[in-house]
Amino acid sequence: MLIKGYDGPLVAGESLLARPGFWSNHLMPLCGDGAGAERPAPEWFGDDGADTDALSETLFDPERWPVFRVPAADGPGAIVVYRNLPGDNGIDYLLTHPGRSRAQQIASWEGDLSGTGLTWLELVRIADNPATAADGAEDPDTRLPLVLPLLDDLDVPEAAPARLSAALASAGAPQDTAPNTGECLLAHLTRGSRHDPTWGSPLSGG
Repeated sequence: MLIKGYDGPLVAGESLLARPGFWSNHLMPLCGDGAGAERPAPEWFGDDGADTDALSETLFDPERWPVFRVPAADGPGAIVVYRNLPGDNGIDYLLTHPGRSRAQQIASWEGDLSGTGLTWLELVRIADNPATAADGAEDPDTRLPLVLPLLDDLDVPEAAPARLSAALASAGAPQDTAPNTGECLLAHLTRGSRHDPTWGSPLSGG
């Protein structure tokens, strides 16, 4: 697999999205360390520890870096890459722009977000605008949690927790605990937000 503007042993990862253990690997680190509260667990995402550990071997294989494409029908789309360099692993987030052949890396996740994130409304715009003719994830309830680590927004809309909870439940999280899981994710992400509304958005192509 090739991404112009990004090098590595890339492989399409979308087939992993339905595998037990994917969402706990992808989202559980966003819940923080659990200090002073219930410690996050794979069960929050409908997984168990064995599935999570087994899939982590695939997700973090240094010889095959899974790529998850979130193409948009109108406007910028996103690409999520598990960068599995020995001693320098993390998750890179790239944007694709209409009319541009090269992807633009805007951020990385290595315990916290570094680079430039997006607002909640920008993430929802990408999630709800799938390019069905292109390869990649199509379901908005899959696309939103895929790009969720990019959230850099101090003031998410009141509807955000319910929207995220519904996406998590659709992806396999237990219906009765998905709201709490969504609240935990948003609380952790917005607590560390550096967003300044005067900054230009990377979605503008700048």
